[in-house]
Amino acid sequence: MSSEEEGPSLAAFADRRDAGRQLAAQLLQPAPDDPIVVGLPRGGVPVAAEVAAALDAPLEVLTVRKLGAPHNPEYGIGAIAEDGTRVLDRVALEALGVDHATLDSIVDRETRELSRRVAAYRGGRRSLALSGRTVIVVDDGVATGITDTAALRAARRQRPSRLILAVPVGAPESVEHLRGEADEVVCLIEPQLLYGVGQWYTDFTQVTDAEVVGALRRAEADDPA
Repeated sequence: MSSEEEGPSLAAFADRRDAGRQLAAQLLQPAPDDPIVVGLPRGGVPVAAEVAAALDAPLEVLTVRKLGAPHNPEYGIGAIAEDGTRVLDRVALEALGVDHATLDSIVDRETRELSRRVAAYRGGRRSLALSGRTVIVVDDGVATGITDTAALRAARRQRPSRLILAVPVGAPESVEHLRGEADEVVCLIEPQLLYGVGQWYTDFTQVTDAEVVGALRRAEADDPA
């Protein structure tokens, strides 16, 4: 087992599946109308799978990629969703002096990776329609919230009847921002000092593409529709 992030252990969840079950219990009070659960690959999918099972709802993915800074890829300067929705941190771009050519190169690289992942996860299957549904976007946690912002904006473009973001843990400032992007945000823990999302899990092992595909196939097999 691993946490992947530095800092003290503050685990509230055994693993992502446990987090999903705890999140589902909150979402069942009361149960949303006509829900579809959308996991953010990769880490959000095991959480979302548990939520979808508890709500007896279909499981879908919405692939989003962070745009990393040129010399520090872990530092997010934006995010892009599979439909082309783009969110940029203008303050970070200016502070780092990222020019248009460099930004375009980063976007092109991440767009290629998005395309690869979408093909791997769906295998040619068309994405489920979100229009008119209660859409619950699920991630394994929120740090800066920039990828979640891109995901919510991409989901909103499909005109759901209601858009909910559900996460086990999130930084309070980021969660507050995301309340302006979704109709509702369900966040179980908002610690004043987040340290890192992984510190709230006993097991935060990296999720693989194969695990994402497996979760989607199991959910599809269990769906009577």
